[in-house]
Amino acid sequence: MNVGADFLPRLGSALVLAPLVIAAATWGGRPFVLLCFLASLMLLWEWAKMARLPRLPVLIALGGGGIAVALFALVAGRPLLALALPVGALAAALITRGAPSLRAWALVGVLYAGALAFSLTRLRLDLGYGLIAIVWLLAVVWSTDIAAYFCGRLMGGPKLWPRVSPNKTWSGAIGGALFAVGAGMLTVWLAGIDSSLLAAPAALAASACSQAGDLFESAMKRRFGVKDSSHLIPGHGGLMDRLDGLVAAAAFACLLGLLRNPASPAAGLLVW
Repeated sequence: MNVGADFLPRLGSALVLAPLVIAAATWGGRPFVLLCFLASLMLLWEWAKMARLPRLPVLIALGGGGIAVALFALVAGRPLLALALPVGALAAALITRGAPSLRAWALVGVLYAGALAFSLTRLRLDLGYGLIAIVWLLAVVWSTDIAAYFCGRLMGGPKLWPRVSPNKTWSGAIGGALFAVGAGMLTVWLAGIDSSLLAAPAALAASACSQAGDLFESAMKRRFGVKDSSHLIPGHGGLMDRLDGLVAAAAFACLLGLLRNPASPAAGLLVW
């Protein structure tokens, strides 16, 4: 199997990011919320730079302010204040000058960045299963990413969507999904939750969302003619290049958990 030249830098970046995220999630509370907020700000900045949006400082201030207030609403238990996120997104769109498409990119960019912080924070604040839900989500997303990389290179075969991402294959997508289901079931089992088998479809869906998020970001980069969202992480471009799958999977996991158990979304996600 031919391992790509970018594998070692990517592995090194993951070995730095993984302990940081897990440590903050274990600590909980303010450190984790702050980390999520900073990650969302960085995502918003990368999105705006990639889409070449004007008035960048004002856009970041309005969008970031909306995200910050929404996170405060979660921590303080004031759900109405969470409306600050879509309000901030709308304000960022309204101040964006130029073609209507630029305003649409600004609106979607704030919602995209805010989805990461909002979803992860909402899941983590669940006192009963919050930490387990975060570990489960990271296990599913990272297993998807790693297994898809190796399965695709080992087995090859038909391309998944060559026009958007020429290196991705169906074998990689299927392999990533299967390993993600195994990782999700193992996490639930190790946590002592008696629903590891019943929770398998949720892991499969989260893996599919993770891969869809990866493809979405690849389509974005092709749309704007850039190779990486930024050069923040050596060997792997920007933060969006590293978190694209997590954004989609976290949003799905939070939505699924809220639909099943609005008072305890982490339990809604894991307990079946």
